[in-house]
Amino acid sequence: MRDTLKHKGMRNKLAETLVEKGITNKSVLEAIKTIPRHLFLDSSFEDHAYQDKAFPIGAEQTISQPYTVAFQTELLELKANAKVLEIGTGSGYQTAVLLHQKAKVYTIERQLELFKKTKLFFSKMGYRPKKYIFGDGYKGLPEEAPFDGIIVTAGAPYVPNPLLAQLKIGGRLVIPVGDEEQVMTLFVRKSEKEFEKKEFGSFRFVPLLEDKN
Repeated sequence: MRDTLKHKGMRNKLAETLVEKGITNKSVLEAIKTIPRHLFLDSSFEDHAYQDKAFPIGAEQTISQPYTVAFQTELLELKANAKVLEIGTGSGYQTAVLLHQKAKVYTIERQLELFKKTKLFFSKMGYRPKKYIFGDGYKGLPEEAPFDGIIVTAGAPYVPNPLLAQLKIGGRLVIPVGDEEQVMTLFVRKSEKEFEKKEFGSFRFVPLLEDKN
């Protein structure tokens, strides 16, 4: 599959849709306009790539709705060179959006089939996360902590303590919390022991699976 002017036009339209839905961060919108989302999907979904919808990507996982990707990224409030941990690499689309923010991305995927597929895709596309790891996202990545931002791209029934512990003071954790339906939740680390929590309405994610390696 190629990236054509038609695709670029569709991306611009998608960005306009996200603005209408309340996304304001210029850098995030620029990422949506730039990254060829259709290349992250099986070719049979190419026509749907720039609709504001989630799609299956294999291994019972999905590529998140563009609005959700933009919303979560916006909540991180990333500065250039921010150190970010992503839990749930999936297709790699969210990773690409983070890399477009000039973040140093450490990303974890626990579905082996998906891990291998996305690893090949990253090298083909020239996307270079700092580390791409096959492992259990609930544990985070203590050896690389602390992080400026942590983003979880699957529904967690509870907030894993290791992720809170691996945030810098001032760092932000964006995580959808809940079983059937999730509430998008932001934790900002105020001090060693203190976290500010904010909630941003309901979303639907595939579940974050624990200890399955």
